[in-house]
Amino acid sequence: PRSAMDHQPKFFENLSGTGKAIGVLTSGGDAQGMNAAVRAVVRMGIYVKAKVYFVYEGYQGMVDGGDNIVEVSWESVSSILQVGGTVIGSARCKSFRTREGRLQAAYNLVQRGITNLCVIGGDGSLTGANLFREEWSGLLEELAQKGKIDEEAVKKYAYLNIVGMVGSIDNDFCGTDMTIGTDSALHRIIEVVDAIMTTAQSHQRTFVLEVMGRHCGYLALVSALACGADWVFIPEYPPEEGWEDSMCVKLSENRARKKRLNIIIVAEGAIDCHNKPITSEKVKDLVVQRLGFDTRVTILGHVQRGGTPSAFDRILASRMGVEAVLALLEATPATPACVVSLSGNQAVRLPLMECVQMTQEVQKAMDEGRFVEAVRLRGRSFENNLNTYKLLSQKKPDAELPKTNFNVAVLNVGAPAAGMNAAVRAAVRVGITEGHKMFAVIDGFEGFARGKIKEISWGDVGGWTGQGGSILGTKRTLPAKYLEKIADQMRTNSINALMVIGGFEAYLGLLELSAAREKYDEFCVPMVMVPATVSNNVPGSDFSIGADTALNTITDTCDRIKQSASGTKRRVFIIETMGGYCGYLANMGALAAGADAAYIFEEQFDIRELQANVEHLTEKMKTSIQRGLVLRNENCNENYTTDFIYQLYSEEGKGVFDCRKNVLGHMQQGGAPSPFDRNFGTKISAKAMQWISKKLKETYRKGKVFANTDDSVCLLGMRRRNLVFQPVAELKTETDFVHRIPKEQWWLKLRPLMKILAKYKTSYDVSDSGQLEHVAMHSPKEAETGAI
Repeated sequence: PRSAMDHQPKFFENLSGTGKAIGVLTSGGDAQGMNAAVRAVVRMGIYVKAKVYFVYEGYQGMVDGGDNIVEVSWESVSSILQVGGTVIGSARCKSFRTREGRLQAAYNLVQRGITNLCVIGGDGSLTGANLFREEWSGLLEELAQKGKIDEEAVKKYAYLNIVGMVGSIDNDFCGTDMTIGTDSALHRIIEVVDAIMTTAQSHQRTFVLEVMGRHCGYLALVSALACGADWVFIPEYPPEEGWEDSMCVKLSENRARKKRLNIIIVAEGAIDCHNKPITSEKVKDLVVQRLGFDTRVTILGHVQRGGTPSAFDRILASRMGVEAVLALLEATPATPACVVSLSGNQAVRLPLMECVQMTQEVQKAMDEGRFVEAVRLRGRSFENNLNTYKLLSQKKPDAELPKTNFNVAVLNVGAPAAGMNAAVRAAVRVGITEGHKMFAVIDGFEGFARGKIKEISWGDVGGWTGQGGSILGTKRTLPAKYLEKIADQMRTNSINALMVIGGFEAYLGLLELSAAREKYDEFCVPMVMVPATVSNNVPGSDFSIGADTALNTITDTCDRIKQSASGTKRRVFIIETMGGYCGYLANMGALAAGADAAYIFEEQFDIRELQANVEHLTEKMKTSIQRGLVLRNENCNENYTTDFIYQLYSEEGKGVFDCRKNVLGHMQQGGAPSPFDRNFGTKISAKAMQWISKKLKETYRKGKVFANTDDSVCLLGMRRRNLVFQPVAELKTETDFVHRIPKEQWWLKLRPLMKILAKYKTSYDVSDSGQLEHVAMHSPKEAETGAI
């Protein structure tokens, strides 16, 4: 919503930081990804010619001054991207809570000319920063009266600008979909749950897992969604009176269904509807007393804060860090202190105090027992998670299920992608809840033609969320050559709707099936596609299931490879990633791994560019950072192959650095799905199934389903902030069919970020940032159009 006046694009080269000094600190509890944010702030700051200072040990260092506040260089933040926690330290600080403490802090900042602060921390740290900003001019007056600074300084440093970034594993901050560290904490939890499931399976045990979250149930809720837990306890949604009975009934039913294990997840702040705590021990004792099941408690504790940040957190923190510096450069005395946050897939700025007030409202609502309100205040992404969990965790008794007499088939098409199974599970369970009979097709369109199709039940998909690959089996074959046979199968099994989970082939397949509607009535049924491919090359969606897992694989491997060079020094690695013609994995992998360059098909490059990259690396070898990392998408250029680039670098780098190459290959398609892919797959697929139910009702006439309009063949994708159903026919114009990629891709806008952080001069269009928005209270309706 920008006015016509400022439609000229805004470029960050025109923003200068000359004469400005920025202080960066981390405060409160640590979180993985804080270092990535610190690195981005430092490099972006230096890039725009500002001075940047570390403030060690949070506010304590600001109060103590001395060598706790140090000017830093580009190299100061080298190799911290992959380190968890915060390298500049964080401390709980009592003295900053007093006016004396803040007076001392102001003095220390003014001494160094620092009037811009970037604070990375939780809501407490950010509230403190805001108070400091409000008192600033008064503090300077007082310092001048005491003769500690002169009047000149009071005028020169009259205003303090503050930008916050939320680093907190709990994701308990209103106004942002994800806080820095949340995704990594979920990785730790999921790793543990996956490991516990194998031992529980062996002994037919029940496990009670306690996860962090004193006031916020996000981690518990999402990990329950991601591992298909039997029961979850969170502070925002206390169980109803008599929950003890219903939980025990559910656990014993699961055992009767031959399920060998139960997983119960408890947030440390879980309460019942009378605000009494529900502890993991209490839950265990209950299960043992009532059911006599062999039960164990595992408290995850600080494991959740530890470990290396996930690819998602590194990219999130890098984006936020750069955005924070832009916000500081543009801040005026009139702009309120802001936080940079994530809404869907977009970086936004929000007034800090609005977010803090809303976050406090949630706590108040919970204390007063207004739980429905609390969930709503948490935001639409939280509400969506809760609704999906409720939908999938408990099967209603058959007598209570509606009967629609519709048959819906689910199939996987294209290459395997981690998270496909989570999507199938969600589709099957939502379908059954909506009253349909669900059918699973084995081996894609090819299997469909051969009649490999069978009914699939609620229990059949138990435990599928954590499985990698495709359990149903998948093929790249397109339907065009089997139309006759597929139509036969649709008729024989009276299939009334199709749900296709897959990559670019799935999209082409739906286009072929809808084109065949003229000839075959069987294809005149609602069809929906859910994008699942590691390449993330499907038009109509910013993300596809499986891409996050692949990105984590690439990032982990790059970390290891970089580490292998720490002994040998002066070495450059050339790493080839998958993706077809789509540069998503190479580009985002480069951002997450801190690479020096990424070659992609979407941005043409020539020999001069290769030459410039070699020279850039030669310069870099003269500094203290003596290793280089270069990513290359497999199809970025047919002549400049990985071998060619490797040989060119080896020749040109002679005597300065040596080279190694590495083709990552199919490890990018395997592995257990990441929390993001499980969650995204589950939610997007549940939504697609609800759309199918709606379409079936709309198109059912005189005893049969007949749908032949464009809007009955859709792709469900995530676009910026919303999940949108788009007719595949309309997406045709947005597609480059030769190279199997969308014509416009959002992530190309982030390409300059990687170059800036690798010290290349580049142009960066920042027209999107800069609008201060307000924290929207969403209406309950909005949760349905939903964020992820």
